[in-house]
Amino acid sequence: MSDFHKILKSFKLKETLNSDIWEKTNGSYTMKPKVRERLLKIANDFIEFLDVNLVISDIIMSGSLANYNWSDYSDVDIHVLADFSQFNNSEKPLYEDLFHLKKSIYNKKHDITIYGYEVELYVEDESMVNEVKSIAKYSILNDEWVETPVSETVDINHGKIKTKSQQWMKIIDNLVDNVKDEDFDDAKKLIDKYNEKLRKYRTCGLQKDGEYSEENLVFKVLRRNGYLEKIRNLKDELTDKKLTLKEFRY
Repeated sequence: MSDFHKILKSFKLKETLNSDIWEKTNGSYTMKPKVRERLLKIANDFIEFLDVNLVISDIIMSGSLANYNWSDYSDVDIHVLADFSQFNNSEKPLYEDLFHLKKSIYNKKHDITIYGYEVELYVEDESMVNEVKSIAKYSILNDEWVETPVSETVDINHGKIKTKSQQWMKIIDNLVDNVKDEDFDDAKKLIDKYNEKLRKYRTCGLQKDGEYSEENLVFKVLRRNGYLEKIRNLKDELTDKKLTLKEFRY
């Protein structure tokens, strides 16, 4: 697993946007035409894979590669924005689960990169797009900034991020050590509980303080050092164990 020093160092803001993705003309950044063309093709392939009649309002790129905090850990985050009001109240949770499942399958099925950066695709309710405070967003569809990245001085308390990350790592390690002896359904509920806690923890930080919030940076540490994958692998391992029928020897 990556060490804290390397991960914390990756949070340092750059002086420019990533030159593989962006070009500067008349003082403003725009996406390189070759990159934009390829991302549109990828997004359209993903939309076809969804196989759902969706009203799509935009296709945007966000995340660190759309900002000054890009690093070797960055992904190309592509969000297909759709009008979820087209679904009634009983349908909406089902479609949300379907989109999450389809996203996971598509991302696992394909190994698509842009200049070495992995492409991650999502379906997102357009009404939620502005919930995150001051996060840069670029409309690939319209070839323009929805929210322009700002080069700013950000004071990141590395010691606090490290301490909070270690606390979460201890929680996850304890979960991995203890949940295997639980009943499968109880274990699954416990894993889902902590996944939801992590999701809310990150979302709260994003809504309150934006991309450089303590909570979001802790989440990034857990993703970059493999601890989020630990939880995912644990759930898969328990499912395999539950479904396996061992050979019976007379």
